[in-house]
Parts: sequence; structure tokens; C-alpha cells
Amino acid sequence: MPKYVFWGSYCNNALEKRVPYRQAHLRGLEQQKQQGILLSLGPTTDNTKVFGTYEAEDGAMVCQLIEADPYWQHGIWTEYRVYEWNQVF
Repeated sequence: MPKYVFWGSYCNNALEKRVPYRQAHLRGLEQQKQQGILLSLGPTTDNTKVFGTYEAEDGAMVCQLIEADPYWQHGIWTEYRVYEWNQVF
């Protein structure tokens, strides 16, 4: 199955603004992880960008997962891009 890289940006003051949505966000990520779709996800150390890796049928599926996430729906993630990834190692 193809793999994908997700790069996104956080809004200003994301650490405070994410609080009401954090538990729902983490539950969704855990479900994706258990299904074998989400391989990894996390912020950069300065909390301005988010990076993730997925294994999915296609890029549209990854975009659907991102756009269904509470962080996207409530403006915590402000923009994103998904790239098909050729994992060599």
C-alpha cells in the first residue's frame, strides 16, 4: 500500500487554542494508528508545523482523515500538503 507524508502548519497560540479539541483529536489518531493507516504524527519542537506519515489506499483518503480531524475543523491546523512518499529506508 502506498505511503504518504503530511506537512501542515499550526495557528498562532495553538497550544492554548487546541485544549477543547485535544482529546477528540488524540482519540481519532489512536483509531487511525490501530487501523494501520497512521504511522507517525507530531509537531515540530517550536509547535509551528506538524508532520505525519500514513499508509493508505490513496492521497484522497489521507486528505479526508486530515480534514475530519478536530484540529483542522477548528482552525488549529491552518494549511497542509500531502505527498506520496517513496520510503527507501
